[in-house]
Amino acid sequence: MLSAMGSGKGKLGLIAGNGTFPFLVLDAARAQGFEVIVAAIKEEASSEIESRGAAAVHWLSLGELSKLIDTFKSENVFRAVMAGQVKHKQIFSSIKPDWRLAKLLLSLGTRNTDSLLGAVAKVLGDEGIVLENSTALLEPLLAKSGVLTKRAPSSTESKNIDYGRGVAMNLAQYDIGQTVVIAESACVAVEAMEGTDATIERAGLLMRSLEGDASTLSRTLTVVKIAKPNQDMRFDVPVVGLKTIGVMHKAGASCLALDAGRCLLLDGAAIIDEADRVGVSIVTE
Repeated sequence: MLSAMGSGKGKLGLIAGNGTFPFLVLDAARAQGFEVIVAAIKEEASSEIESRGAAAVHWLSLGELSKLIDTFKSENVFRAVMAGQVKHKQIFSSIKPDWRLAKLLLSLGTRNTDSLLGAVAKVLGDEGIVLENSTALLEPLLAKSGVLTKRAPSSTESKNIDYGRGVAMNLAQYDIGQTVVIAESACVAVEAMEGTDATIERAGLLMRSLEGDASTLSRTLTVVKIAKPNQDMRFDVPVVGLKTIGVMHKAGASCLALDAGRCLLLDGAAIIDEADRVGVSIVTE
């Protein structure tokens, strides 16, 4: 584990995508004494990463796997962490793969996120670069077990959660998505390549389109976001931030169900405070 390496124990590579996740990892790694070498993905990472105290920041495109390996080797990096979202549609549509990544893509039996990132991790490992769990430095931010907010789920929300977990587990095993949105034990929206927030927004739009129509569905939505059955904590870890709570509130979603110990609350206690403010219940199991 990274946290067991102690302070001043050498270099750590950070493959940075979008969002706040890379900044949290960078800050935590520096606090523990690591010299952090950032490989920032041009299509995703924020330019702010330049000013956060990394020993070096190298910019590369999503398809430049050989450049990533060469960069880490030139910096004497042998342990690395992936942090930050890379949009699924970017992975499969926007990249211009170099020869190494092109060869890897041709070898994949299924072209989903798990298979691609797992293959990338293997290539890195073959080159002597070990990909560590992305949550290893951020364990305090992993969702605790139980009701996290002041308000517990209502009986209707609890039924939605039970139903939604079954649906989400079936989706997750095929690496389709990790989030479903439920109303009255009916599935309103399923996550695919668009991401969690876009899925919630789509569910909210659908509910608003039913206004004025006779409907057996409650307009109140429940969001269920789970880890995959065999979640690889090195990449694509479920995350929730303040933005998700705002999106839920706007969409008319009143409850969020997560997996304890396998979902990162990127903004820590601020997420719980905001959920309490807008009346959203957050529960884990």
